[in-house]
Amino acid sequence: MEFSSKLLEKAVNEMAQLPGIGKRTALRLVLHLLKQPATHTHFLAEALTEMRDQIKFCQSCHNISDVALCEICSNPARNHQIICVVEDVRDVMAIENTNQFKGVYHVLGGKISPIDGVGPSQLNIASLVAKVKSGTVEELIFALNSTMEGDTTNFYIYKQIKDSSIKIATIARGIAVGDELEYADEVTLGRSILHRIPYENSLKNN
Repeated sequence: MEFSSKLLEKAVNEMAQLPGIGKRTALRLVLHLLKQPATHTHFLAEALTEMRDQIKFCQSCHNISDVALCEICSNPARNHQIICVVEDVRDVMAIENTNQFKGVYHVLGGKISPIDGVGPSQLNIASLVAKVKSGTVEELIFALNSTMEGDTTNFYIYKQIKDSSIKIATIARGIAVGDELEYADEVTLGRSILHRIPYENSLKNN
């Protein structure tokens, strides 16, 4: 792809680094920005810079937040004895949209994947185990995607906490194997949370 401007080329190359954005789509987006008033682009650049520099991760659940403790964890109306374990912040958003879960979350920040070089120590697993062992947790719900990596991560955590006297559940398989939570419709996802099953039962089915 030939560019008449090095500045245009640089902007397109940077935009093309975003997931799902190829060079042609990046070019369309950049040209669109050029057609807009300069203030629009400045506002976008400022918002991105401010987000990157100032955003925080909740010190309790590792969700994205503007402050040290996210709105969910700091909400006294939530049931802090029930923790829903998810892969990333997109899953928190998906489950919250169902309005069916009133507990809190724990964001792992990924899933165990030896092929990708991701091991347990690179995820927020130790802090989850510590919460369980503190004695303040009544139930843990695994809500990871139904993939080999997700199941491996569930089982690893289960082995760390199976001797604890808490309920360990997993979302019902209304979510098809291999599907990602963020793409599930709200009704199906909501029902899968409400009709969760004991985690041990899911092991018998594998």
